[in-house]
Amino acid sequence: MGSEAGAGVGATAPPRALLRAARLAVVKVGSNVLAREGGEAFARLGSDVAAARRGGRAAGGVDVVLVSSGAIALGWPGLGLAARPRDMALLQAAAALGQPELMRRWEAAFAPHGLRVAQVLLTADGVAARDRFLNARHTMQALLRCGAVPVVNENDTVAVDEIRFGDNDHLSVVCASVVGADAVLLLTNQPGLLDRDPRTLAPGDAPPRLVPEVAVGSDCDVGSDGDVGGRDAGAPLLASGGGSGEPGAAEMGTGGMRSKVRAARTAARLGVPAVIADGRTAGVVVAALRGEAVGTLFVPSDERLASRKAWLAAATAPQGRLHVDAGAREAIVARGKSLLPRGIVRVEGEFALGDVVEVVGPDGRAFARGLASYRGAEVAAIRGRRSDEIEAALGYRTADEVVHRDDLVLLDP
Repeated sequence: MGSEAGAGVGATAPPRALLRAARLAVVKVGSNVLAREGGEAFARLGSDVAAARRGGRAAGGVDVVLVSSGAIALGWPGLGLAARPRDMALLQAAAALGQPELMRRWEAAFAPHGLRVAQVLLTADGVAARDRFLNARHTMQALLRCGAVPVVNENDTVAVDEIRFGDNDHLSVVCASVVGADAVLLLTNQPGLLDRDPRTLAPGDAPPRLVPEVAVGSDCDVGSDGDVGGRDAGAPLLASGGGSGEPGAAEMGTGGMRSKVRAARTAARLGVPAVIADGRTAGVVVAALRGEAVGTLFVPSDERLASRKAWLAAATAPQGRLHVDAGAREAIVARGKSLLPRGIVRVEGEFALGDVVEVVGPDGRAFARGLASYRGAEVAAIRGRRSDEIEAALGYRTADEVVHRDDLVLLDP
């Protein structure tokens, strides 16, 4: 991007120094950035990523894993359709047609900079098991060591509702967990998170303002309707453009700003700074990684989760649900305790020893995930009992806890 990268950009806030220290970043690009500008967006972003990487880590460069939407958007016109299909089989067919074209465009974008690209297709179950999670990590680390740019997408040609990540915003957080990224950039067709939904403005209202930072890890929350609030976030904020109904999103992609806010907050709770920024702006990747005041920065929690707990929080597909009473929830959340059978009121799903389960509070919301110390049928038999009653109920006792604290991670509140 050169010396004009920061033209017009104000002084950086101290939290953005975290971005300047990044040596590995996940950059997610949405369909609404790529599909509306033809090849120009690919060329511009290829140049930007190459500039961020230039010189390698020894020279202060940043390795990049690129999470790219766009396969379906590029593929459905080839099916003779006038609009993005809704039928799953047609969506998968569009992805099959569009994925090779997507990779050809990225190859063309990076070739002038001497960079090769590597296609990585993932499904949710592909990283749900710890061994496959580690295999994905080792593969992408090897690609980065070889100087390639991993281009990651969900494997839409085989994914179905039960195994989908749901959108590439969440997939970008999974990738950050897989590779141990230092930063996540979510590039969209909006300047960042706005303090009001532009579609709700009445005549004469002041335009919405960009929210430069959202602190994560205290009392800031994102509700089911997309509201963001809390002491650190200021007044309640609504993600600009809302969900996938934002202008153009229904045609091209599946996410929307609400999805990006949730992904950014998840990344920040894992200890990784995340920025939502305008992918249509030249040099946005370099500017963000220099710590310049672009987009909205989600400031991370103080403590970065260890790899195993990050996997539990971001990459796993729970096999069951454990509903607990208020006392068990308070013990886990406020006092850092393990989940004991006495606090469990209901068991959902059939899961095996070591499977990932969600822990659900009295309000019906999942607040934690962990590894089960007993099978689902066993937990159903001991729920509500004291730990010293487990052997009487089952004929044996392998652990006092249904989920040990060391195998438990809290989710976004």
